[in-house]
Amino acid sequence: MDNRAEIRAFLKSRRDKITPEQAGLPVYGNRRVTGLRRSEVAMLAGVSVEYYTRLERGNLGGVSDSVLDSLAQALRLNETERTHLYDLARAANATPARVRRRPVRSTVSATVQRMIDAMPSLPALVLNNHFDVLVVNPLGRALFSEMYADPACEANTARFVFLSPVARRFYLDWDRIANGVVGSLRVEAGRNPYDRELSNLIGELSTRSDAFRVLWGAHDVHVFREGTKRFNHPVVGDLQLEHQSMALPGDTGLIVALYSAAPGTATEDALKLLASWSATAEDAQVAEVDSEN
Repeated sequence: MDNRAEIRAFLKSRRDKITPEQAGLPVYGNRRVTGLRRSEVAMLAGVSVEYYTRLERGNLGGVSDSVLDSLAQALRLNETERTHLYDLARAANATPARVRRRPVRSTVSATVQRMIDAMPSLPALVLNNHFDVLVVNPLGRALFSEMYADPACEANTARFVFLSPVARRFYLDWDRIANGVVGSLRVEAGRNPYDRELSNLIGELSTRSDAFRVLWGAHDVHVFREGTKRFNHPVVGDLQLEHQSMALPGDTGLIVALYSAAPGTATEDALKLLASWSATAEDAQVAEVDSEN
């Protein structure tokens, strides 16, 4: 990624989102811009207009933490946006050799594998920062059966969201999920601007999906943590599952994603039915293999 272009677009997109009223500034006459002017951001951040103009042109080299904090406050950045700004500054202040990281380890430890296997009643997956599913338990595979049925997805949930024709039916809150995926990829791109595989994935999605391209242009950032996701599964119907993401220790870039149903709900019953369907399908597959041998 072009770090300077990313800085320029991110700062301008945040400036455009803030009205003078939100920033506590008076409004006089007709304004040609809906957001803040550069001079107004500079005043709020306590820097000169010339200095802020330099920053918004993509030059964060040598910028101190205090200036970044003032800038984040002036632009009313949330925690994720503030972290993204610091990631962009870190990349701008380091040589490519220092910023470039080794490819994310694509293997999952035996300990994590056992942990996933020990949760048969919960859909559980391990993903890397490219949204590749590296490990999945049987119930997780059953939940995302349509993704695994589509070889074009390559067991990648970002590809499934934007490239699969069934994704908008499967995700009942597709818009929210799509925004989250794009925002998460934007965070990773700022953190690892020289990640070739990540850049290739973003380029692929931008080329093949108009929806992705539009959302990518908004420069919003997002981090998955916890919340509710609603699905329409082809076998068991509607599901409302609680979602929890946990980063694995160390600089692995791997995340464990768990889904659970509230006790006593229709979703809990549907999840049990899905587990039964998964076991039946697995038994049928084993029987078929045995008959062929």
